[in-house]
Amino acid sequence: MAYWFAAHLVLILHLGFVCFVVLGGFLAWRWRWIVFLHIPAVLWSALIEFRGWICPLTPLEQRFRQAAGEAGYAGGFVEHYILPVLYPSALTRDIQLLLGICVVVINLAAYGWLIVRRGMR
Repeated sequence: MAYWFAAHLVLILHLGFVCFVVLGGFLAWRWRWIVFLHIPAVLWSALIEFRGWICPLTPLEQRFRQAAGEAGYAGGFVEHYILPVLYPSALTRDIQLLLGICVVVINLAAYGWLIVRRGMR
């Protein structure tokens, strides 16, 4: 039961991290200190996507699942949980690059707006 709980906790934390990476720039509009956490998270995530790596949270979750008697899964977090919702086909290198570019563009827009808004004051 503890391993099952740990696997789900890692899953929730991983999803939270992905959401923070994609949308955290908008949190900086309200709380400027978030920038110091968000920018390293974006750089780490973009590096993982652009290099084709798997986030270390994925194997951790899989180990907990296997210890709980469940089957693990192949691929990464995005491929296993996010892509089946967003895309009908499996993760390809091109889609992975597109996801990395989307993260960068969304955050450039968020921080660009923050800089413009700050300059208007």
